[in-house]
Amino acid sequence: MSNPVSHCLAGAKAASPLLVGVIPFGLICGAICVSVGMPEWGASAMSVIVFAGASQLVAVQLMAEHASLAVVILTALVINARHFMYSASIAPHFEGISPLRKVFYSYLLTDQAYAISFARFNEADGGVVNKGSYYVGAALTMWGGFNLSTLIGAYTGAVIPPEWDLDFAIPLTFAALVIPAVKDRPALLAAVVAGVISVAASPLPFNLGLMTAAVAGIATGYISERRLSNG
Repeated sequence: MSNPVSHCLAGAKAASPLLVGVIPFGLICGAICVSVGMPEWGASAMSVIVFAGASQLVAVQLMAEHASLAVVILTALVINARHFMYSASIAPHFEGISPLRKVFYSYLLTDQAYAISFARFNEADGGVVNKGSYYVGAALTMWGGFNLSTLIGAYTGAVIPPEWDLDFAIPLTFAALVIPAVKDRPALLAAVVAGVISVAASPLPFNLGLMTAAVAGIATGYISERRLSNG
């Protein structure tokens, strides 16, 4: 595969198994938006414009509870703060692209697209990949799956039996992303520390437990790598 289209398709193919977790997430998101009074078209439009998954759900719940606009915006920013780390990590692979493409790539950035692309770029033969095309293929697959399932959830959410409890698929999706990346001791330590702290810090307000766990995992992995390289 040497042309951009084939690399784009390769990214889409790599991302497609993760739709198993993304589609139930989108269905839930669409159904919840409508359940709190948002019109079906509004739920679908919000999904396309914001395209932020978990923070959409939290923002809608806060608006339904009549939280102030500042609280809604701040909470959404905190939840999505992890994207700063994603951007800093993957940016070296997109050096030299135009500002407009950077904006487009930023809009499409998700946990899944980042994890799949970053892992592929760092493989032994990652230098032969058309990175922009591969990323767009993976990211558009996530974008299409999430927004289409949100649309379906918005218009059919009322008929989904509540006992199905589809949100179990969300943590499974993230587990499927993390496990293949645990290839050495620093990565294992980082994953264990982040996992333990995410549970212990879950009572923290404004979802700060997520950021606390992420920072602790990064620090653990960094220190472990330094010690390993220094013997």
